[in-house]
Amino acid sequence: MNAPLMIAVTRALVERGFAVLRFNYRGVGASTGAWDDGRGEVDDVAAAAALAAATYPDLPQRVAGWSFGAVMSLRWQARDGSTLPWAGIAPPVGSDRTPPMPEPPELTPAPRMIIVGDRDQFTTVAAVEAYAASIGASVEVLQGSDHFFYFREARVGDHVAEALV
Repeated sequence: MNAPLMIAVTRALVERGFAVLRFNYRGVGASTGAWDDGRGEVDDVAAAAALAAATYPDLPQRVAGWSFGAVMSLRWQARDGSTLPWAGIAPPVGSDRTPPMPEPPELTPAPRMIIVGDRDQFTTVAAVEAYAASIGASVEVLQGSDHFFYFREARVGDHVAEALV
């Protein structure tokens, strides 16, 4: 939540008039609860989305996530049938370190975009592009970037903001 990348994405969104809710998953940082192997963490996304909708009922809702957060937010969309625009930053497609991405038939059509670095340590551009094509998402590949997008955080923020407008 406090990684330079998330701060830059938040800054880019706020500069464009978005209200932003960032949160830690259960058991992370000062949050309560315990790790639930990706099951309960989907509930965390649902709770955050419900809070954002209740707090800002007159604002359009959007969803974005980085890495594990990209997987969990997309799994939430699949579980709950969400059609909110979604931006996934470096989802670890095909990695055994996180729960799998949802199967394409589980997702309701919605505007979606994925950002990945060509040097990502947890996935490949080819895997991301194949998955993105299967769900109708666009892909932005940042050359020379790894999973953390060091020194390219503002560019990632701009891409996310443009995708969610």
